[in-house]
Amino acid sequence: MDSIMMIIAAIIGLAIGFAIAKFLEKGKASKTLANAKKESEAILKNAKIEGENIKKDKIFQAKEKFLELKAEHEKVIIGKDKKINEAEKRTRDKESQVSNELAKNKKLNDQLENKIKEVEHRAEFYDKKQAELEKLHKSQVQQLEVISGLSADDAKSQLLESLKETAKTDAMAYIQSTLEEAKLTAQQEARKIVVNTIQRIGTEEAVENCVSVFNLESDDVKGRIIGREGRNIRALEAATGVEIVVDDTPEAIILSCFDSVRREVARLSLHKLVTDGRIHPARIEEIVKKTEKQIENEIVEIGKRTVIDLGIHGLHPELVRAVGRMKYRSSYGQNLLQHSREVAKLCGVMASELGLNPKLAKRAGLLHDIGKVPNTEAEVETPHAILGMQWAEKYGEKPDVCNAIGAHHDEIEMKTLISPIVQVCDAISGARPGARRQVLDSYIQRLKDLEDIAFAFNGVQKAYAIQAGRELRVIVESEKVSDDKAAQLSFEISQKIQTDMTYPGQVKVTVIRETRAVNVAK
Repeated sequence: MDSIMMIIAAIIGLAIGFAIAKFLEKGKASKTLANAKKESEAILKNAKIEGENIKKDKIFQAKEKFLELKAEHEKVIIGKDKKINEAEKRTRDKESQVSNELAKNKKLNDQLENKIKEVEHRAEFYDKKQAELEKLHKSQVQQLEVISGLSADDAKSQLLESLKETAKTDAMAYIQSTLEEAKLTAQQEARKIVVNTIQRIGTEEAVENCVSVFNLESDDVKGRIIGREGRNIRALEAATGVEIVVDDTPEAIILSCFDSVRREVARLSLHKLVTDGRIHPARIEEIVKKTEKQIENEIVEIGKRTVIDLGIHGLHPELVRAVGRMKYRSSYGQNLLQHSREVAKLCGVMASELGLNPKLAKRAGLLHDIGKVPNTEAEVETPHAILGMQWAEKYGEKPDVCNAIGAHHDEIEMKTLISPIVQVCDAISGARPGARRQVLDSYIQRLKDLEDIAFAFNGVQKAYAIQAGRELRVIVESEKVSDDKAAQLSFEISQKIQTDMTYPGQVKVTVIRETRAVNVAK
């Protein structure tokens, strides 16, 4: 409103000034003044009308805003009243529920007190009955002691003695059946995996020893090999480190050495010398050096072919050379390279069956016996499993592989799942029939010990160790040993063998009880 009045005042001032100027210019002041008054009056009238209209609009807008705020306030108040009513209703419901619960609890307490009283009454009744029963039992025991002439303790001891043998037999039979059931359940999957693994691996059987026979075309060559005063044979033995035996064996020379590599060098060198015909010390040394280089190259090639055949990659060259040297090394008559290849294949198959890494298992299986081909004499003193583990660590093999190599004879603790797989596969390869040669005396002694253990038990008539000592068949006297006693005897013999003997694999104990009835028809 103030701005409007200022505008009006300004307009009036301009009109008056304009009228005065016009009056001064034209000299018609009176007429101009009258017109100016009229115009100013008209302007004032219009300004008042516009001011009233603006005032009415502002008042109307203020009323509308007030009504809106009032409506919103009423809504808020109504919402709060509604919430308060709902809270009051919930409170009343809770109060009624609590009252009902209190009434129920009071009723339950009354019932519980009644039950307690009833139980106490029954307990008193049972105590009285128990005392009566004890008195009756004592009187009956006294009567039985008078009738039998024995005290209660004597009767118990006689009863226990009479039942002791039967109980022992039943207990042993139960223990044996329980053990067999547990073994069947626990080892079912393991046996399945081992059998499937063995069936999927086909290998040859090879037996080597410390002697090689070099065949000759005729006995005339023996003299040239010996040379004048034996100088050729001495030079050959000095260059190769192999003992050469020339005897009366027709058309043959014997090469004797524990190191199969040196024995192979001597055999190839002899073959080259005999084929060439020039046999003298200088020529012998030259041929032996060339043969040693040839054998060394062949060792590397054998190692490379082996790792390629098995699908093993990234093996250090020194480990490849060690694998190749296994061809010229045997363990209990079993070729070491063939044994390692077999163990690697078994490990790969078994690891696949168990859901493990077959490539890592193959690697550990191939390298598990590399400690048996040492490079120096000082390394011979270290166990081959530990030595092989040290080599594997030195040449960057993974910890799983190193642990499997070092632990396959339980010389260190097994820390990965591959370690027991390598140990099992090593036992499978070495324990199968014909894989390894045993000293005859110790083998026969072990079979005799098996039979002697069986004869130590009462009622044994005959005992036979069969299947290379893997089964002990015991024949008992039917009059002295019952069927239950036969089962017990089989269990006791197996426990005795397990405790007192050392043997590869398992020994099956079979007890046979036979009853015969013979009559003659005349």
